[in-house]
Amino acid sequence: MVKRSLKSVLSTWLAGLLALLPLMVTVSLLAWALNLLNSYIGPSSLVGRLFAFFGQSFVKNPALQYLAGTLLLIGAIYLLGIVVQSRLKKPLARLVDRTVRRIPVIGSLYNLADRFVGLLDQKQDADIGAMSPVWCIFGGDGIAVLALMPNPEPVEIEGREYQVILVPTAPVPIGGGLLYVPKEWIRPANIGVDKLTSIYVSMGITPPPNLAKMAQGEPVIVPQHKQAESQEINV
Repeated sequence: MVKRSLKSVLSTWLAGLLALLPLMVTVSLLAWALNLLNSYIGPSSLVGRLFAFFGQSFVKNPALQYLAGTLLLIGAIYLLGIVVQSRLKKPLARLVDRTVRRIPVIGSLYNLADRFVGLLDQKQDADIGAMSPVWCIFGGDGIAVLALMPNPEPVEIEGREYQVILVPTAPVPIGGGLLYVPKEWIRPANIGVDKLTSIYVSMGITPPPNLAKMAQGEPVIVPQHKQAESQEINV
């Protein structure tokens, strides 16, 4: 009797712990992120002292100097956004291509960061945002991979049509493998790039959409050998 009571109390306590655990993990991650930001851009950091230096012209209090410098930075970023949205966007891009991108190490890091920002951008006119998320079913009925199709036009290789796909890497989907697979292996995913990105960033914790449900009302590419089998059965 006592053993059953202890087991009941323990199971109830574990249920409460499991209910509280997601909140504890969330608070811990938030505290870690805030501590990381404070170490890089806080008042005592190098960037924070730089903000305070710019704020010295307006206030004398150290805390207010940091706040004033931060507000100046926010205003400067807003002005940069206005410049980017104006006709100066292309000249600025050409200037970056001629300077930053040509520096051996810094240029590679800048290209990597630029691709990552382009992946997170919601605009459809971005290079990566214009790609189409697709399912690639290897062999027509084998392993399924969620990929990006950069070009809908097929490529003919030895008399067979192939489709180019980019298989991202998890959890940083700014790289991956470029594959040419038979066209009949491709299925439309019917999701946006942002959804595909969230799936890869979460390393599979975020579930992908159900292919059978997403394909309702949408033309699905059927493998040629299965089409032949279906025709034989109908005959």
